[in-house]
Amino acid sequence: MARLPRLTLTDYPHHVILRGNNRQMIFSGEPDMRRMLGLLEEHSVAQGVDIHAYVLMGNHMHVLLTPRRDGAMPLMMQAVGRSYVRAYNQAHGRTGTLWEGRYRSSLIQTERYLLTCMAYIDLNPVRAGMVEAPQDYPWSSHAHYTGLQHQRLLTPPAVYWELGNTPFAREAAYGEMVRAGIAEPQQRALTEATLSGWALGDASFLATLETKTPRRTQPGKAGRPSMNPSPIK
Repeated sequence: MARLPRLTLTDYPHHVILRGNNRQMIFSGEPDMRRMLGLLEEHSVAQGVDIHAYVLMGNHMHVLLTPRRDGAMPLMMQAVGRSYVRAYNQAHGRTGTLWEGRYRSSLIQTERYLLTCMAYIDLNPVRAGMVEAPQDYPWSSHAHYTGLQHQRLLTPPAVYWELGNTPFAREAAYGEMVRAGIAEPQQRALTEATLSGWALGDASFLATLETKTPRRTQPGKAGRPSMNPSPIK
């Protein structure tokens, strides 16, 4: 069966995961990390994409973004992916592919999941046992939202501004939210939705999405029945 087209809608947030082929490293040091951030900034501006959050891990990366023009997200990710592989191969004397197929993504409901997804991204290095706290990891957006560092790449979402009336209040509220952690069901939902390509939100949100796209938003919902409707794990 042909795979479904990626679910992408303008002005909705999307959680994106890009992995190294066969779990191989995609970042071998600080120059690679900086190169990726530069490419994300360059091509997000060029295509009209707001980047809200990110984390660069050894063999994968997460990005939370909102495309502002039709087709902007795939065009940005394609440009970033190709440019990075070309530069990485040249820098490390290698050839061939770097990515594990195409990137994975999930369209998420802003009110219910956007801030949770930001915290999920911040906590990735903690879950991996790399650091004890997200502020100890330098290759994520956490420092920007807690007032430790300004990152030009990032566009704070509207729900972040609603956390407080002053920068200090917003930074404190966001930091406390991340420290409180994410419930295991929410963490699992974010992971599974992104790896399977389904939308993530409540029933009303999903019903609204189905009026905006012919592409199914959940397994077995609309359209031709699938022989295997379970999400890809």
